[in-house]
Amino acid sequence: MSNELTRRTVLRRAAAAGLLATPAAGLLSACAGSDSDTPSSSDGGTKSADNPFGVKDGSTVKVVVFDGGLGTDYAKKDVQIFNAKHGNVTVNQSATQKIKTQEQPKMATTPSDLINNSGADIMDTSTLISENAIQPLDDLLDAPTWDGSGKIRDSLLPGTINDGTYNGKFYTLKYAYTVWGMWYNAALFEKNSWTAPKTWAEFFTLAPKIKAAGIAPFVYDGVHGYYPRWHVMQTVWNAAGKQAVIDIDNLKENAWKAPGILEGLQNIEKMVKDGLILAGSSGLNHTQSQQAHLDGKAAFIQVGTWYKNEMAKTLPPDFKLTLSNYWDVDSPKAPGAVYAGAGEDWVVPAKAANAAGAKEYLRAMLSTEGAGAFASLTKSLASVKGSGDKVDDTSLASANALMKSAPADLISFRFPDFYADYDKESQNLVEDLMAGRTDAAGFVTKIQAVADKISKDSSIKKQTRDK
Repeated sequence: MSNELTRRTVLRRAAAAGLLATPAAGLLSACAGSDSDTPSSSDGGTKSADNPFGVKDGSTVKVVVFDGGLGTDYAKKDVQIFNAKHGNVTVNQSATQKIKTQEQPKMATTPSDLINNSGADIMDTSTLISENAIQPLDDLLDAPTWDGSGKIRDSLLPGTINDGTYNGKFYTLKYAYTVWGMWYNAALFEKNSWTAPKTWAEFFTLAPKIKAAGIAPFVYDGVHGYYPRWHVMQTVWNAAGKQAVIDIDNLKENAWKAPGILEGLQNIEKMVKDGLILAGSSGLNHTQSQQAHLDGKAAFIQVGTWYKNEMAKTLPPDFKLTLSNYWDVDSPKAPGAVYAGAGEDWVVPAKAANAAGAKEYLRAMLSTEGAGAFASLTKSLASVKGSGDKVDDTSLASANALMKSAPADLISFRFPDFYADYDKESQNLVEDLMAGRTDAAGFVTKIQAVADKISKDSSIKKQTRDK
């Protein structure tokens, strides 16, 4: 399953402004160079089937975890798993929400060994790669699993490898396997004899009943543009099909003007114009909009499966948090399209002092125990097959049920990862669409102009996807 997952990439969970937009970006130039500049993966240890990267006894692995909606309890469990096999290796683990602020200035000199590159303050992946600031992780894919049951590449869920691959090399391990869609309170719907809609037409029919009950039909995060962008890109895929999104990612001429895109986005425009969004949503961030949903102020919110864990402290005990799929447009080219994929990037800096330890730590994270603990603690799937099999949770069960009926082609888009400016400008335009500052036609025209500018700029290295 392919995806932007960057949510914050999840994923994708989503990129913020690129590295080149900050003064610290110049530091990356110092670490650019050939593959020979990358430290040896052995780091002085002895390689074996149980220690494929040769992590050295007595060494220290510096791990930085993003402290966001998924929390950090799962990462603490990973340290225990790692040390059960490497008791003489010290894991120095820290957590922060300021990934770029804290880690970017160190990338050219003394970076951490392993970084969970996620959140609003994220380092731009395409720039990290173009500046040779992070290492390819293809050897991780070909390493044996922690449990000794084949190679790691064969243990990962669909899309995980593809979404972490850039220009033919695997650079980012996207660890959280997120399912996106429309969340609602099943208890509220049962009480009012409402049925969760499957199409936009059904939503527009149900919306007046919801409003009559004193509830806004919809609420969204209006502060972080990548949140409503997930909804926009799902609508594009659903309305115009997979190839239309591939063309957008590949900067094909007039890709945003493909048949179906405008008509699909006019559903979002109608939701805005008909007053079906909670007043003030444009000023709410992710947790504020989610809290409004949990407080019963809105019937639906679109977000990923980290939702329950992120809001666990304020989730009402009688709230049946349930996930349904995004709504189909009229005459969809990709009916029932499901948006799911791997996100929450983990990267190893090119100048990591203990790259072997970092990769071995990733191997521990991808173990059956590690992935299972992640699913249990976060109520979200890991990008490892079977991670949620033993987790008993109603919200995660609804996500699993959605995945079981998902088409083979899962929604994915790559342009925010490929181009920092495209990422930033698309977020701004989505915010304008959701706030009613532009209509669907204006959105299409403006975002196509952004794509055209990037396409014609010969100084920007182009990236492509073929599936």
